[in-house]
Amino acid sequence: MNTLLKITFITLFLFPIISNSFGQKKKRVDLLAIPEVTRDKVICFALYTVHNKTLKLTAQLYPLKDDEDRNVRLEVKRNDQWISISKTKVIERGWTAPFRVNNWDDSKKVSYRVRHGKNAKYEGIIQQNPKDKSEFVMVGFTGNSINPGHGGDIPKKDLVNNIKNIKPDLLFFSGDQVYDHKRHYAAWLKFGRDFGEVIRNYPTVTIPDDHDVGQPNLWGHSGKKSTLPGASDGGYTMPVDYVKEVERAQTSHLPDPYDPTPIQRGIGTYYTSLNWGRISFAIIEDRKFKTGPAGMIPKQGPRPDHIRNPEYDPKSVDVEKARLLGQRQLKFLEEWGQDWNQADMKVALSQTIFCGGAHIHGRVGGRLHADLDSNGWPQTGRNKAIAALRKAYAFHFAGDQHLATVFHHGIDEWRDSIYSFCVPSIANLYLRWWKPLEPGKNLKPGQDPILGDHLDGFHNKVTAIAVANPSAEKGGDKLTTRAAGFGVTRINKNTRDITFTCWPRNIDVTDKNAKPYPGWPFTFNQLDNYGRKAISYLPNLKINKANQVVQVIAEKTGEVIYTIRIKGNQFRPKVFEAGEYTIKVGEKGNQKSLNGLKSSNEKKTLTVTL
Repeated sequence: MNTLLKITFITLFLFPIISNSFGQKKKRVDLLAIPEVTRDKVICFALYTVHNKTLKLTAQLYPLKDDEDRNVRLEVKRNDQWISISKTKVIERGWTAPFRVNNWDDSKKVSYRVRHGKNAKYEGIIQQNPKDKSEFVMVGFTGNSINPGHGGDIPKKDLVNNIKNIKPDLLFFSGDQVYDHKRHYAAWLKFGRDFGEVIRNYPTVTIPDDHDVGQPNLWGHSGKKSTLPGASDGGYTMPVDYVKEVERAQTSHLPDPYDPTPIQRGIGTYYTSLNWGRISFAIIEDRKFKTGPAGMIPKQGPRPDHIRNPEYDPKSVDVEKARLLGQRQLKFLEEWGQDWNQADMKVALSQTIFCGGAHIHGRVGGRLHADLDSNGWPQTGRNKAIAALRKAYAFHFAGDQHLATVFHHGIDEWRDSIYSFCVPSIANLYLRWWKPLEPGKNLKPGQDPILGDHLDGFHNKVTAIAVANPSAEKGGDKLTTRAAGFGVTRINKNTRDITFTCWPRNIDVTDKNAKPYPGWPFTFNQLDNYGRKAISYLPNLKINKANQVVQVIAEKTGEVIYTIRIKGNQFRPKVFEAGEYTIKVGEKGNQKSLNGLKSSNEKKTLTVTL
């Protein structure tokens, strides 16, 4: 986002002047003022996840008084009686109370309540693990602007009601839950007041992005301190304790980090996996290790992160020292992609998608050739991330771009990799448009020319499937004209089909006349996430047990080509180079290795008995 616009937003819009119908000015109202609450209401909200029989729940409190107890209790209802199962101390910076309960029985729905003192209590439901449901549903959000001119001060009742009607298995907030660069705690409480009514009852993933940690853009650069305006040199601008407070509030309820080793200056990590409903999620920190562009690449515009020179060579910015996910997270994705224990399908959750997903920024005429804040840069890092995800046949669910899109990504060829769904902003402060200068290739009859095969500003191969550009209508401060909304993903575990739907604000999804944004819903299959064309094949596997894990390994290099839990009893593995391969079939403890299998285009069948 344009830095000047962001500064204007921070300094002006957080304290709006409210006018009546006659244009008379009323006193300024601080939307983030922390309300005085009675002591029985001191628990604002709570978030939780359950992973591998471990419940993690974080209660968010209003400020406690000096003489008040710092202990908080977690109780569950059994046989109509409330039983205390855990106690924790409040962490005073940020007023969070994180709980951990091991050996959690996830086979049943359980009522819980958080207690403080004699009278404060906050109740919710820990859902049953939906592992036996044929359809897994998740709802995604991003960009919770509180700008009154853009609908940010409007109550979120439409979203809350739709969540209740959809009854999701998982809620996902991909970043920018907070749009204040100095008062995360106050804004986080407001987020809880807006969404706590549903968050209390559903597993929820929240991950912080740039605005959450108090800066206009974020290139985490492994934790270094940023010193340039806009943080384009990489790192964090706010004090370390502030960053830790943000991450504790938003991520301490997530499963334990894959590798908790701190980065520079003692900042922690939270990238991890979550298994819920037999869906395996990789929760990625796609900004924490990313290097900043200032001093890293040749400057191509007035700002280090904006390339306005259409004649620039994209290869010139793909420098060897530039990083995206970093080696630690790539190692995590490699191991996560091979672990299919209790999992039928794989999904990546992160702040944003792996391409330059917009051309026009901020206003009509604000064309950028390339935006280094997007995950299209650096290209080598982008390709490594996508390559790791397609090995697991995973799709990507994310936000941040202020613009809803569905892309089919390519590395060497168009459509050879994963699908991504970028959800629209809850309330859209900063508009973006997907408006390529040239029509897309391989369009279907009647398709909008902005769709189809394109090169983004970094010459990454992307196929635009659906786009919800802001409306050109006048009076564009309405949420509908600003392309605000939310995303719903439905995973059919029987067919392995995935359906993306993008909904505008202020609609009722149960209304038969309600329509999603044009281009949605869009359905594809799990196997489409590795769209790379086969050079040849290995023998067709006929397995005596259904739905087994199949892993293909190149014997020449030892590289795992891909791992997938197949649907049914037969699977013909494709490969991309001639040679000999090993196939591993089955679960850990009951796995068979088939060695020395030569690639061929002949149709052969191999019976596998486990």
